[in-house]
Amino acid sequence: MAGYEARPESVALLEKLVAALKSRGIVTEEEIALRRTIAERANPETGARMVARAWIDPEWRAFLLRDGTAAAEAMGVSMKGNPPLGVLEDTESVHHLVVCTLCSCYPRAVIGYPPHWYKSAAYRSRAVREPRAVLAEFGTVLPAGIQVRVVDSTADFRWMVLPMRPPGTEGWSEDELTAIVSRDHLVGVSLPQAARKVSHAA
Repeated sequence: MAGYEARPESVALLEKLVAALKSRGIVTEEEIALRRTIAERANPETGARMVARAWIDPEWRAFLLRDGTAAAEAMGVSMKGNPPLGVLEDTESVHHLVVCTLCSCYPRAVIGYPPHWYKSAAYRSRAVREPRAVLAEFGTVLPAGIQVRVVDSTADFRWMVLPMRPPGTEGWSEDELTAIVSRDHLVGVSLPQAARKVSHAA
C-alpha cells in the first residue's frame, strides 16, 4: 500500500495469530487466501459506479441510501465479515466529510485501501476541529451557507459519500460518470467535476 510499510513486529505478531487460528481449526489456508483475494480486488471504481448509477437511476439511488450494504452486494461485492455500509447524500445545503477519529476505519470493500493521509493523526483530529480548513487543503472551498457535517466511520459502521452530480454531465452514460468519481469524492474531501466528457469509444 502506497505510503505505508508494516512494522516487522506487527507482521510477526500477525503471523503468530494466523498460525494459532489455523492450528485450532478456526480458519483454513483456503479461507485466508479467499479473503486476501477479495481485499486485493477492492478498489474505488466499485464505489464510483455505485454513485454513477445513483445519479442516473432514482430507484437505485433510494436503494443505495436505504441500505448501502445490500447495494454493494447487488454490485457483486461480498460484504461478509464487513461492518454495515451507510451512504451519506450531499445536498445543496449539506456536505459530508468522512473520518475515523480513532484509527482508520474505512469502507475498503467498496473503495479499496485507505490513503496514507486518511490514517494520519493530523487528518483525524483536524477534520473534526476545522473541517473547512482541511477541505480547502484539498482544493475544496464551500460557500459559507453550506453546512459541513463530519461523520465518524467506526469499527461498527462504515460510511461513504454520495456527492452531488456535477453540472454539465447531462446525458452522460454510467461509464462516463463513473470515470469522474474518485476515492477522494467518496470520503468527501473533494467534489467531482465535469472537466471534459470521457470518451469510451474503441
